[in-house]
Formats: sequence, C-alpha cells, structure tokens
Amino acid sequence: MQVQARVHNGEYGGKAVNDLIFPLVKGFNVGKNGGFITVDGAHVPGFPDREIRIKLISKHDYEVINSFQTQVQENSKEETVEVPVAVKPEKTDEERIAEIAERFNILDEMTQGSIDGVVRGMIVTGPPGIGKSFGVEQVIEKNSLFDKLADKPVRYGTEKGAASAIGLYQLLYRYADPGSVLVLDDCDSILWDEVSLNLLKAALDSSAKRMISWNTESAALRREGVPEKFEFCGSVIFITNLKFDNVKKGKLKDHLEAILSRCHYLDLTLDTMHDKLLRVKQIVKDGMLKKYNFTNDEEHGLIMYMEDNKDKLREMSLRMVNKIADLKKMAPERWERLAESTCMKRN
Repeated sequence: MQVQARVHNGEYGGKAVNDLIFPLVKGFNVGKNGGFITVDGAHVPGFPDREIRIKLISKHDYEVINSFQTQVQENSKEETVEVPVAVKPEKTDEERIAEIAERFNILDEMTQGSIDGVVRGMIVTGPPGIGKSFGVEQVIEKNSLFDKLADKPVRYGTEKGAASAIGLYQLLYRYADPGSVLVLDDCDSILWDEVSLNLLKAALDSSAKRMISWNTESAALRREGVPEKFEFCGSVIFITNLKFDNVKKGKLKDHLEAILSRCHYLDLTLDTMHDKLLRVKQIVKDGMLKKYNFTNDEEHGLIMYMEDNKDKLREMSLRMVNKIADLKKMAPERWERLAESTCMKRN
C-alpha cells in the first residue's frame, strides 16, 4: 500500500518543510534527535532521490491525505493498477477552528471548576503565544471582581517564571484556603527540582487531607509567619509549553507521570503552523484588533501578510499579531518593511 503524507510543519537539512506532500515510507517515530517521519524524497523537487527523514515536533505535524493499494488484475498480462483506498477526509478550516474554539471553552470551564474546588489540579499545555494564560486569567479576573469590591483577601495568584522550592512552599500556604487557586505559569523548573516536585505532588494528592510540610529549619518561613506544616485545600493550575506525553524516557518522564496521575491534562492541540494560523484568524475575527480601529480591509491585509510570511516570522502567535498591528498603526506606509526587519528570522 502506498501512502502519501502532507507535512504541515517540518524541517529537513535546516530548511522548513511546510505543506508539502511526500510518499510516506514510515510513520512518526522518535529518535535521539527528536521526532521524524521517513519519506521518499524522489517525488518532490529540491529533495534527494532517496528515502529521507523529515524532522517533526509531534505526530500532529503531518497527516495522511491519500492512499492507494496496488492490485493485480485477473487477466493474462497481470497488469497492476492503483485503486484508491478510502481514507478519513481532511477537515476543513472551519471545522478545525470550531475544534480549537471548543478546546479553549473547555479551558474556561475547567478553570471555573478549579475556582469552585471541583478540580484540584490542571495542566494546560500548548505552544507559546496562543492565549493559554489569557484564558485562565480572564476567568479568574471575573471571579475576583466581587472580592476586590468588597475588599476581601485575594484568593487567586499567578507565579510566572522560575520558583524555588521554599518559594513554592510559601505560595502554596498563601493559597491554601478552600476556593483559592494558584496558577504556575511557565514554571517548568519545578519539574526538575526534587523538593519542589514533592511539594507539588502533595498539593495535588487525591487523599481527603492534603498535608504539606517543610522539615528544614528556615528563617525565611519564620519571618513570614509560615508554619512548618499545613493543610492545602486550594487548587493548582500549571501552564506550560511542555507536552508531558511527548517525554518518552528518563527521570523526568517518571516525575511527569506522577503529576499527570493527580491532574486533569488539557492539551490545546495547536501543534502545526496551520493550526496556529487558524487560532490567530479566530481571535482576530472575535475582535482582537478592535482597539486599533482598522478597517476590515486593513485587518484582512494584516492576516494575509502573516499567512504569506508564516515560514519567515519568528513565531506564529497572538503576540506577533499585536507586534505587527503596532507597526501598522505607527507607520501605515512602511509597516511591512519594519515587520520584515523586526519580526522575521534572518537568513
């Protein structure tokens, strides 16, 4: 059976491979240098006349789009013919946008569940700049409005970047009350620190009482009035770019499995360049650029510029939309030249 694959977002020989179709020799695999598929390069101009490996970040970076099965006809010449074999039809952009929107709606629901105390722990993963943190922050901001008006203690907190073990212990104590939520945004260093990881596992445990303790003498804890042991009754949301289920071996894999067993895991499934572009189109359509007072044609022109230059931009993200929109507002006649200089990769 001959199978063809469309590569959405790959790399070969240091060059990007996007939206090209190859005969597929072997499906997605992971080697010492990362993920890849094996294809026949002879049928695509510019590629070697042999089997080659296309590097991929994940199995979602390519899809089977067509397949044919060679059959022998029952005649004297035994002529071989290619007979199409049924495959799952490719999803339209509208269908994929609807799926992406549903994932972000689920993120909102699960964040609300964390605030309500139903969800003790949640991991949210997806590429940078596609709105993971923004979605969580919006739900939290809405729920904290009445607390702020009533001058009540803040029940929700966000820690961005690195956090030490003792710093994590203090954060967990600060948000230990029922109905409190601690958001750890891009704090992946916790996963490589044994003490931090044990604290996180204790906070996310499924037992009736989640007791957390710090058994080492600490002047910092005494100074802040933090006890050496307390019960954690809040929830934790861990936002990361790391795909937990892509880590195949090593000590980190064991750590991640321990966290996964205690948490809900939401992958926003924006793994390809095309999916990221669809997410950008969705959010712009929902009014992301309203503050710029662009006309419909100006908005459309900006998105088309990003689509035409998707392989040159430093990243495909909502942040990049804002960067280019700022340039377009600042210099309507020269914004493309400015974007080329400041937002694109250098060859």
